[in-house]
Amino acid sequence: MRRLPPLSAVRVFEAAARHGNFTRAAEELGMTQAAVSYQMKLLEERVGAPLFARSGRGIALTDIGRRIAPQITTAFDAMGDAFAAVHAESESVMRITAPRTLATNWLAGRIGSFQLARPELAVRLHVGDEIVDLLAGEADVGLRGAPGPMPGHSCHFLMGMPVAPFASPDFLARHPPVRTPADLLELPRLTYNDDWWDLWFAAAMGETPAYVDLAGVRFDSQILDGNAAIAGHGISILSPPMWLPAIASGQLVQLLPQITAQYRNAFWLMYAENKRNQPKIRAFRDWLLEEVKTSLAHDPWGALVAPEDRPAD
Repeated sequence: MRRLPPLSAVRVFEAAARHGNFTRAAEELGMTQAAVSYQMKLLEERVGAPLFARSGRGIALTDIGRRIAPQITTAFDAMGDAFAAVHAESESVMRITAPRTLATNWLAGRIGSFQLARPELAVRLHVGDEIVDLLAGEADVGLRGAPGPMPGHSCHFLMGMPVAPFASPDFLARHPPVRTPADLLELPRLTYNDDWWDLWFAAAMGETPAYVDLAGVRFDSQILDGNAAIAGHGISILSPPMWLPAIASGQLVQLLPQITAQYRNAFWLMYAENKRNQPKIRAFRDWLLEEVKTSLAHDPWGALVAPEDRPAD
């Protein structure tokens, strides 16, 4: 364990030695001259020898002071360089974490426009459903699915999670038409045990219908569900904001489009409160909020309605 004197006193000594004057050292450090003198007294007591010779209003380094002053200045310069390098790296790299479906189906196709707008930033996107500790600095910002804001974070609502059944035109052409919610019970549904199905049926029929487990394909990812539906293998329960290109191109067709359920979670932009004034954080926040609004301009599913603004069930 290093036996160091108080760094506050060492910092005062370095400034006073560099300026050769207590008054200018006090001005640089934002201290009073009396406080500078007090810190010097503490340091000299700790060293056990005088560091400055005082003559009237002037000061001069003693032999011991002249011996250690250059090394102290070099040490402070090295610390300054180290922190400056970390700050420069922090300001030039934007680390984003986002869950798989949002990152793959929504963010990846748009993040390039942010990079073009801020070419000085190196964007790093971490994709995963695990929770990354933003308060510990593991990422600069996180896009998360959660019921609401998280304590200790600055949080901005992005979009809700509306859910509805979708299938491909080819699948619909090969099966009887769907006119009522109950008709879906007679058709192949992908990942039929997903709780989004129960949520949607409850919204469509007023209750969750009783049905036995069916033989069929089950996935652990909305990405797989949606791609299987596009391939014509069944009906998937999806969140349409994650499938905008496929819906716009006609690869996915919403069944009973007048009925959409809202999942309890929503997507939020989150970051540590102490980062809220960083230029790169503000730039990404402003870009992202505008991008969400643009992508859901007509918003037929109510995705832009914040949870607190939704009517009570």
